[in-house]
Amino acid sequence: MCALLGPDDIAQLAPSGYYIALRIGFAFPMEEANALPADWVDHYTKQRFMLFDPAVRWAYGNTGACRWSELEQEDPKRVILQARSFGLRFGVTVSVMDSGSGAQRSFGSFTRPDREFSDLEIKLLHAFLTRRHGETAPPTNLTRAELEALRMVKDGKRLKEIAHDLGVSEGAVKQRLKNAKLKLGAKTGTQAAALANQYGLI
Repeated sequence: MCALLGPDDIAQLAPSGYYIALRIGFAFPMEEANALPADWVDHYTKQRFMLFDPAVRWAYGNTGACRWSELEQEDPKRVILQARSFGLRFGVTVSVMDSGSGAQRSFGSFTRPDREFSDLEIKLLHAFLTRRHGETAPPTNLTRAELEALRMVKDGKRLKEIAHDLGVSEGAVKQRLKNAKLKLGAKTGTQAAALANQYGLI
């Protein structure tokens, strides 16, 4: 059941809003969903709370789940207290991460106006985030030749140049790019190169 949770289920579990960041790279997530109240997002952004938010700091330093009421991080800007006045009275933050070098992290914060999240709800949210983290993982089946062609596309080289530089036919380059697009779920070679770059593959 927990693996089948969708956005509608998340909205029911977190009726006062949620924020999910998937596959955070150097600075930005590969995908994000922000269903927090617009007035809170505006206030949070204007006050530059992200650097001080104890829930975000916890998410970057831990894996698992933590209710906001159990956070031990300092809150000098009183972010959690201010969130309460925007209807985000009870929250839980979930964080998952790959193992090994080059590991990427995903996290989500989920909020309710009425009560603490139950242990079961937290398990469901953790399972949901773990599944979404897995679904957005970079493919591992791209060949060296395909990655080489994508790297050249990223560098702005045209098909003829790539073929010349690699010492292969244009047809061979087209096939490599076609395979790479399929594996990355991209529509164009440029999009495939951008995705591969985002994944840190090239």
